Amino acid sequence: MDYLNIALDGSDQKTHKLKDFQGTKIVLFFYPKDGTSGCTTEAKEFSTLKHEFEKKGCRIIGVSRDSVKSHLRFIENADLDLLLLSDKDEKLCKSFDVLKDKKVYGKTITGIVRSTFILDENGAVKDSFFNVKPQGHAKTILNLL
Repeated sequence: MDYLNIALDGSDQKTHKLKDFQGTKIVLFFYPKDGTSGCTTEAKEFSTLKHEFEKKGCRIIGVSRDSVKSHLRFIENADLDLLLLSDKDEKLCKSFDVLKDKKVYGKTITGIVRSTFILDENGAVKDSFFNVKPQGHAKTILNLL
């Protein structure tokens, strides 16, 4: 579980490692890009349900390759109440194998596949979801907990 020791800068202006959250379940969602329609839908739904997740002893953390500055704009523009981590070096993305080749306008690029992982109190992955649809995904995860 090397991924527990990867340090990433957060939207709260602090550096975080997943091991810092041990003792709490984590819903870790990876998303392609701040401010895009699907990412906004997903993040807003997680933000809206944040207190319901907390009642179940679960912390929600979003991760993308965007900068902290971009995350702060995203949080403000979408009125989010979430911790977003910046994985500019793709270390956490690679650890969770969420970077895949995609075709965009006929061009092949490597990008984040929208994915969610449920980590137990010790940081072990208990469930994983790849290629998720943003609409209704947060509610689906909440119902699974």
